[in-house]
Amino acid sequence: MKRRAQPWLGTLVEVTLADALRDDAAARAFDAAFAAVAEVHRLMSYHDVASDVARINRMAVGSVIRVDARTATVIRMALHLNAVTDGLFDIGCASKLVEWSYLPESSEKIAGSSSGNAASRINLHIDDADNVRKIAPVLIDLGGIAKGYAVDAAISALQASGIASACVNAGGDLRVFGEHAYPVMIRDPRAPTQIAARIELKNAALATSGSYFSQKTVQGHQRSALVNCESGNALVDNVSATVQAADCMTADALTKLVLLSGDHRHPLLQQFGATAFII
Repeated sequence: MKRRAQPWLGTLVEVTLADALRDDAAARAFDAAFAAVAEVHRLMSYHDVASDVARINRMAVGSVIRVDARTATVIRMALHLNAVTDGLFDIGCASKLVEWSYLPESSEKIAGSSSGNAASRINLHIDDADNVRKIAPVLIDLGGIAKGYAVDAAISALQASGIASACVNAGGDLRVFGEHAYPVMIRDPRAPTQIAARIELKNAALATSGSYFSQKTVQGHQRSALVNCESGNALVDNVSATVQAADCMTADALTKLVLLSGDHRHPLLQQFGATAFII
């Protein structure tokens, strides 16, 4: 096996190739995979002022911009999940993350944030031509779904390069394809340096989310980077949710549904062809 890693999307992205390849062929495959991840980072990073996310966050209410087709794909999935989860999955959580110093302050003044009610769940609209309209004040962050999409993009790049079996792992969000099965270790959220579960993954995606690494005290309250927009509070329980699905974008997003609902058998999992467990 050959393995390379690069820092992207606020984590370390690792690509493993199981094929027996010459060094030059492997280098081309690695380059293609990391280039795909870099494009997602460029388009969907909250921190990059030129990204589609930053452009949306700077929009005035009522205005329209066109975004890249890849960003549009992620936003459509996010808005669909927001609707079918009754607001549990919400990309409009960025104002809370700014308030708690997980994200930098925006130059824009936001008059409100998502709260899980019906009005907040229609703050963006996207049409078939990839035009985004802002219909309520909101700051968005795609961190809860874009990392999974980036893994899928890297997998597609590897397959287009003729790779037969590989694994892409972006900080616990991973996907594998081919005849080779890859061992995956799941951390114990109560003791993150220890392993709580071991899975053999083949031709599937797996994502795990938990607040154990992001918890901190903010103005006397325990906070984390996982926000329950319905209550406005942070998830600070020492639990994790792991979801297996056909693609990593779906698995990544559904971990938030499982964590916030506390239901590893949530009815929506079957609808998306996914399974889950909570530790």
